[in-house]
Amino acid sequence: MAKIFQVSARAGMTRVVEPIARTLLRVGVTPNAVTVAGTLGVVVGSVALGARGHLVAGALVVTFFALTDLLDGTMARMRGGSSRFGAFLDSSMDRVSDGAVFGAVAYWLATQDDLVGVAAALICLVAGGLVSYVKARAEGLGMTCNVGIAERTERLLIVGVGGLLTGLGLSWALVTALWLLAAVSLFTVGQRMTHVYRQAQRTELGVDA
Repeated sequence: MAKIFQVSARAGMTRVVEPIARTLLRVGVTPNAVTVAGTLGVVVGSVALGARGHLVAGALVVTFFALTDLLDGTMARMRGGSSRFGAFLDSSMDRVSDGAVFGAVAYWLATQDDLVGVAAALICLVAGGLVSYVKARAEGLGMTCNVGIAERTERLLIVGVGGLLTGLGLSWALVTALWLLAAVSLFTVGQRMTHVYRQAQRTELGVDA
């Protein structure tokens, strides 16, 4: 699911993103500035709109600013590759954005006395952090971890669609999307831990990973 979405959807966005990236670089905007601006947009959309129950507007604003993940990455490649600090900043800002999105969703559901939905949102928040942490920790130990059915883009897409449909009148859509996301996120954590375990075992046995 993750790889299919990334290859098809991101490839389709290239023609739109690249001209914008070139223009921003030409006027002196840096990839890091785009990363921070995108994060601020997601936080504002989540807190000012999503947490107050404006789900359609919140989903649209968050989705728009979340697409800066494609833009800053394209800009970095055009400049010859991401810097070490740029990669660190991008990953850190992703965690801020995720916290804002799922924190806002959990808050709004709590105001609706939907404790089942709150539980799902909190599981998504924790599991999403684990998905990213497991990969980062594995790579820090010199292993690869490019597996999983629910990477960050897919997680935001699922909760965004759920919020949009609930805002349009399908009251069950957001909570359903959250439980679906919780399940695939936990499954992805298991996938990645299993993948890293197998690499570690091969390394300990003296076999190339």
